[in-house]
Amino acid sequence: MTQGKFEIGMVGLGVMGRNMLLNIAEHGFSATGYDKDPEKVAQLHNEIGDLPVTGTEDVTDFVALLKKPRVVMMLVPAGPTVDSVIHDLLPHLDKGDLIIDAGNSHFTDTDLRAKTLQEKGLHFFGMGVSGGEEGARHGPSMMPGGPKQAYGMVKNVLEACAAQVDGEPCVTYLGPSSAGHYVKMVHNGIEYGIMQLLAETYDLLHHGLNLNDDELGTLFDKWNQTELKGYLVEISADIFRKVDVESGRHLIDLVLDSAHQKGTGMWTSQDALALQVPTPNIDVAVEMRNLTKLTDERTAVSERFGAYQDTFKGDPDQLIEQIRWGLYAAIIMTYAQGMELLRSASEEYKYDLDLSEVARIWRGGCILRSALLEPIREAYTKQPGMLNLLLDNTLGLSISDHIADLRAVAQTGIGLGIPVPGFTAALTYFDSLRAKRLPANLIQAQRDYFGAHTYERVDKQGIFHTQWGKE
Repeated sequence: MTQGKFEIGMVGLGVMGRNMLLNIAEHGFSATGYDKDPEKVAQLHNEIGDLPVTGTEDVTDFVALLKKPRVVMMLVPAGPTVDSVIHDLLPHLDKGDLIIDAGNSHFTDTDLRAKTLQEKGLHFFGMGVSGGEEGARHGPSMMPGGPKQAYGMVKNVLEACAAQVDGEPCVTYLGPSSAGHYVKMVHNGIEYGIMQLLAETYDLLHHGLNLNDDELGTLFDKWNQTELKGYLVEISADIFRKVDVESGRHLIDLVLDSAHQKGTGMWTSQDALALQVPTPNIDVAVEMRNLTKLTDERTAVSERFGAYQDTFKGDPDQLIEQIRWGLYAAIIMTYAQGMELLRSASEEYKYDLDLSEVARIWRGGCILRSALLEPIREAYTKQPGMLNLLLDNTLGLSISDHIADLRAVAQTGIGLGIPVPGFTAALTYFDSLRAKRLPANLIQAQRDYFGAHTYERVDKQGIFHTQWGKE
C-alpha cells in the first residue's frame, strides 16, 4: 500500500468505524483506518480480504497514507475523545483538509470545533449516522453538515455507501455548521418518542388484553405490512418471538425493565425548551426512561399502594384496532413535534434545512425508516414552509379519521391503570393545538398579579398591568 494513495481515512475501528470503513472500500474507494488499540487494527486486517483497505496504530503513518486534500472521518465516542483525536491529528494535517465527526456529538460542541478548525484553515463536518452496526456495514442514513464548499470532497463516497431507496442515496448536504448533528439529534428524539409509544402499546396488549409473546410477535408482523410498517415495529416482532436458550422462556420477559440513554433525547428536549417549541412526546419518553431507573422508589411505592389494574371488559378485537390506529396517529404527532423543532432551529441557527430532504434521507438505513416518511417527504415537498405537519391534507385527514381511536386508547389505559403517558401526550398536544382558547390567560394574569409581568388583551392593542388585589 503506497503512501498518499488512500481516498479516505477512518479514526476509530470499533464496531461502527470498522464496518463503515469496509462499506466504503466495498464500494470501490481505497480507505485506511487508525486506532491506538492494536487488537482493533488486527481485527480490521482479518476482515478486509481483497478490499483496498489497510490499518495502522500510528497517527503519523495514518495521515501519510491519505491523498491530499485529506478526508478523515472519526467514529469515536462523543465528548473529550473527539477533542483528543483532533488534537492528535492537527500536527499532521494541512490547510484545506477535511475532518468529519460521525459520532453523536452535541451540536454546540460541533459549532465550537468548526470555528476553531476554520481559523486553522481546516474544514470540519458534523455528520449524524444512523443504522447501527448493520447500517454502517451495508448502508446507513447519513446527515452531514458543515462548509458547503467542502462537501464535494466526500460527496461521492457518502452517496455510494449510504442506504438506497428508489435509487436515491439516503444522504444529502443538510446545511452549514452543526446542521447535520442537529438533525441527527432530533432524529434520535423522535426515535425516543416512538419507542415509548411502542412500549405502551406492548403494555396495553400484554397486560390489558393478556396477549402472550407469540401472539404479540404475530400481531406486530401483521402491523408491519400496513401503514405502521417500519424498522422499530419489525424488530419488536422479532424481540417478542426470541426464546432464551438457557431457560426456554421468551427473552423479553427476562429483560430488566430499566431503559438506558446516551443523551440525544435529553438534548432534544433541552433545546426544544430553549427554542420554546413543544415536544411533549419526546419529553415524556426521556422522563419515562428516567423513571424506569428508580427501582427502589418503584418497589416501595408499589408495596405501599399496590398495583391497580382493572380487567378490560370490552371487545378485544375492537381495542386492538383502536390501538393500531391510535398508535399511528400518535406517531404522526411525534413526527410533527420533531419536524417543527427542526423548522424552528433552522431559522434560529441559520441552517436553511429542507425538511423534505430530511424526510427523504430517513426513509432508508436509519432507525426511523418507515412507510410514514414518504408521505412526510411529500408533505414538505408540496409546502416547504408548512407551520406544522398536521396541516398537510393527507396526514391531517389521517388524524381526523383516527383521533377518536387515540382518545379511546388513552382512556382505556387510564381506566385499566396502565401508564400511557406517550399516548396522552400526543392527544394533549393535538387538543391544545386545536383549542380556540387555552387557559394561559389565567397564568399570565397570575404572573402580572405577583410579579407585575404585564399582559396583553384580546380587545385592544398594548401592554397592560393591573393592581389585581386592590380596588
